[in-house]
Amino acid sequence: MEHLRFFAIIGLVIYFGVLLFVVLKDESSQDADDYFFAKRSLPFWALSITFIASWWGAGSAISTADLAYTDGMGAFWYYGSPALLATFFMFLMAKSIRKTGSYTQGEIFKTRYNKTASLMLSVAIFLFMTITASSQMVGIGDFFGTYLDMNYELAIIVGTAIVFIYSLFGGFKGVVITDIIQFIILFISSIIIFVVAYSKSGGISEISQVADKLGKTDFTSFFGGIEKYYVYIITFGAAWMIQANVWQRISATRNIKDSKKMTMMSLCVYGPLYLMSVVTGMCGLVIYKDFPQGGIVINIIRDYLNPVLGAFIFIGITAAIMSTMDSLINTGALTLTLDIYKEKINPNVSEKKLLNISKGSTIVVTIIALFFSLKVRSILQVSWIASDIITTGIFVPLVLGFFWRRGNSTGAIASMISGAIFCTYHYFVSIGYNLPIPWEYGSTYQVIGGISISLFVYVLFSLLTEAEYEKADAFMEKAGTKRSKIAKPEISS
Repeated sequence: MEHLRFFAIIGLVIYFGVLLFVVLKDESSQDADDYFFAKRSLPFWALSITFIASWWGAGSAISTADLAYTDGMGAFWYYGSPALLATFFMFLMAKSIRKTGSYTQGEIFKTRYNKTASLMLSVAIFLFMTITASSQMVGIGDFFGTYLDMNYELAIIVGTAIVFIYSLFGGFKGVVITDIIQFIILFISSIIIFVVAYSKSGGISEISQVADKLGKTDFTSFFGGIEKYYVYIITFGAAWMIQANVWQRISATRNIKDSKKMTMMSLCVYGPLYLMSVVTGMCGLVIYKDFPQGGIVINIIRDYLNPVLGAFIFIGITAAIMSTMDSLINTGALTLTLDIYKEKINPNVSEKKLLNISKGSTIVVTIIALFFSLKVRSILQVSWIASDIITTGIFVPLVLGFFWRRGNSTGAIASMISGAIFCTYHYFVSIGYNLPIPWEYGSTYQVIGGISISLFVYVLFSLLTEAEYEKADAFMEKAGTKRSKIAKPEISS
């Protein structure tokens, strides 16, 4: 174990050095457009890899495998199914998103609705990105703490510092370049762990036999236990469909054709990656009589790989967590810089100062996320809170804004307010307040209820207030979602 820890630390130092060299070797960003979008100059495959890397994080690399030890193939529905569902939606929407010409979702809301709706959306996105980034910090704290026998708080600070440094100096281009390196290491690592786990377990037949002996009759069934994960499929799926860091990548493509190719490539890769993680966890049922402390993946590395190869795998999992964290930090900083600072605080800011503000925003997002991660030590809890904010408050007005002509600014604002109230109310329930709710907290019904209320409020307030047909038509025509023939608006008496 000491040898494994020694080589892992050496590997981490080398890994950080390589990332920093690659980022600093490239030309520094010239302005905010370059810092957050690389001036729309990157090829689709590079953006696709950073898209994949941004969702293949701590939960995918570690949590899914651990869940599969208990729930078998059904654990695919935890992260895998929401990722595929959301990516398919992105593929369908990529053309419209790219055609708007908007860089951010805040800019989309400003064009489709108004500045107030845009600001509310931007604040929600900022919170979502920051909180979700903290979930990856929790992941790296647990991983470093277990693998390197490091204090949890110190582990978070060390891991976050690495991501912060190359994100600060490299901007979006630096994130993309490092994500490519990280994805290659992660992909190789995932295959190695999968092959070792599968060979040590004896294969699916042996897994099935052991599961049957333990009374896990649906262990190898793809649909076994799906009812347990409905809530995550809906919540994570809806939240990820509109996740700003992925829309950022669609906006950063060189053209519409590249936006479709990028999302399609990502869709084809996600399935095999998540399946490998699930099957690895299932193999653990044969390899370990009881669930091992520290998780399946870490213990396979410790028990069955030599120190050098184990150190390489350690870097691969580290890459998985970091590649998600850097994406979230960068997009959170983007929202804070363009949608909040430039739009609301200083519209006439110079390009040079805005670039400095962009770097300052990276610092702010990192510090807030770091503080949150040191207070809440649960990936699932943090991810749930963040996803709930977006799902119940933003999903309806953002998506329907592309398709429903009658939806207006008042409806969007009211919908977001209702979502915020709904989420806040349930948060107080989760921390112990005895408040009445018509469903079990964290259930599928809660998620469906939140989205339904948001939809009802959006439709109701849009219909009760003055239509904004001219604004809606202009936006929908630009996005390519406007019907060829639209009936004349009714003239109210």
